[in-house]
Amino acid sequence: MSRYPFARIDLAALKHNLQQVRQYAPDSKVMSVIKADAYGHGFIKIAKALNQSDAFAVARLSEALALRQNGFQQPITIFEGVSSTEEWHLVSDYGLTAVLHQQQHLDSLINAGINRPLPAIWLMLETGMHRLGLPEPAIQQIIHQLEKRKDLVEQYGLMSHFANSDLLDDLRNQQQLAIMHKLAESTGLPVCMANSAAIISLPESHYDWVRPGLMLYGASPFADKSGADLRLKPVMQLVSKLIATQQLKPGDQVGYGGQWTADKPMRMGVVSIGYGDGYSRHLSNAGTVMIRGQYTPIIGRVSMDTICINLNDCPQAQLDDEVIIWGADGVTVEWLAEKAGTIPYELLTCVTPRVQREYLNG
Repeated sequence: MSRYPFARIDLAALKHNLQQVRQYAPDSKVMSVIKADAYGHGFIKIAKALNQSDAFAVARLSEALALRQNGFQQPITIFEGVSSTEEWHLVSDYGLTAVLHQQQHLDSLINAGINRPLPAIWLMLETGMHRLGLPEPAIQQIIHQLEKRKDLVEQYGLMSHFANSDLLDDLRNQQQLAIMHKLAESTGLPVCMANSAAIISLPESHYDWVRPGLMLYGASPFADKSGADLRLKPVMQLVSKLIATQQLKPGDQVGYGGQWTADKPMRMGVVSIGYGDGYSRHLSNAGTVMIRGQYTPIIGRVSMDTICINLNDCPQAQLDDEVIIWGADGVTVEWLAEKAGTIPYELLTCVTPRVQREYLNG
């Protein structure tokens, strides 16, 4: 059975990127972010390869439970937190760490009657992202409540999230840091604030914990830099194959809507990948792939299962040739994201389950 398209996942590159995180933040513990199926890379395999991480982070309780049920013993933080009695019991029973970003979360924890104290929680401080978090007075009040209830939580720390850490010299970064620094100094609690961009560009934000996400997978969080510029290696190479070719005449239109028309005799190829595999439709008439070491442009609309490419500059291309969709020099996920008007996070996480993953060097 054909395995195309599929994603080659280089676990050696992943481990290299983890070491780069430690070089950027040598005095901080590392909480590796493996939410959204490890950014589309397959979170169980990725967690095994990242077993030298000090902790893992996911978005939702279901992800944390799956890690525990697969035998992972590291601390696991749930970014979105939990709020119901049933969920708090699961967090307690499985020894998980929740982020507390609403007063109601603490109220439900107090009333849940958990069987044993939580190993830790993170208190999400609102520093300027205006998404999840509580202002400093509310955090102080929660700390006061927790000090009276040693039966609920063994330890706790402060967390926040940058809005613009990928924008160098943005004043909002320093404003957010100042708010966190004030509370960190007054409480003496451990702090986790730096995401990938801040790990690289804001060393003063490293504190006790850093939480790399995108950089672990070898992509740059900065619009004007590639992963290679930051000494990172791409972990995913998305590949497929050439499944058909046609000779076009001048005036022949390609694909749905006829949005691309041949202006001369040419050879066109069809590649087995489309938006049903997670390849962005915004790359219609905009993306580029690599075949036999040659860059070839996409012509016409991206379909559910296929894309069409111009083979005029690659006359030697044959059926069943491998086609690199991204993950090679000149066809990076960052470059394609720019072409699609989006970010590499989206392209990686949108790779669908029908694209098989093949793990190398692990």
